[in-house]
Amino acid sequence: MMIDLHTHTLFSDGELIPSELVRRAKVAGYQAIALTDHADFTNLDFLLEGAKKARYLEESYDIRVLAGVEITHVPPKLIPKLARMAKHAGAEIVVVHGESPVEPVAPLTNLAAAECEDVDILAHPGYITEEEAKLAADNGICLEITARYGHNVTNGHVARMAKAAGARLVVDTDTHSPDDLITREKALAVARGAGLTAEEAEKALQNSKDLLIKILKKRV
Repeated sequence: MMIDLHTHTLFSDGELIPSELVRRAKVAGYQAIALTDHADFTNLDFLLEGAKKARYLEESYDIRVLAGVEITHVPPKLIPKLARMAKHAGAEIVVVHGESPVEPVAPLTNLAAAECEDVDILAHPGYITEEEAKLAADNGICLEITARYGHNVTNGHVARMAKAAGARLVVDTDTHSPDDLITREKALAVARGAGLTAEEAEKALQNSKDLLIKILKKRV
């Protein structure tokens, strides 16, 4: 079953309200989905309040719904502060929008995120360096292989840097519309397309499961 730790609703630039996104994910065979709308200092509390309320869907649809955010286009020096604020406000998962080749993300964003222990996933980090990947590995931060068109053109580079640095990889969709949701088999294909072996691709999906288990243990 698919575990997707990076998606968006209409509370940022996605197309669906949480209930429809979660329902469609369940029908697509998802075990868990994280709602991680684009966040900065202006909307953090609003996003987390809504994402936490969406957990009411778990019992009805038998799917885990994680409350999170994707810190996006925030000045690099302020990323640690916002990540810590997010965790204190109840974020179960903190994603940082990495330096993608298709968006004008500020330089040093990957570095700031990789140094921050409150960050869980560095999303589509574009031209991340091996040194930055090593920092991410040291701080337990996963690097993302993405199914998202545009961001995915550097998947191969991200995979190579992660392997060289010993950083953990995950596969996410960065879903914005219903058609962005994928099956577990498609996630494995995306990972293989990034240059991972079949075993490495399975490990990337297992990393998502391990992170999910870690998050759910904190709920108890």
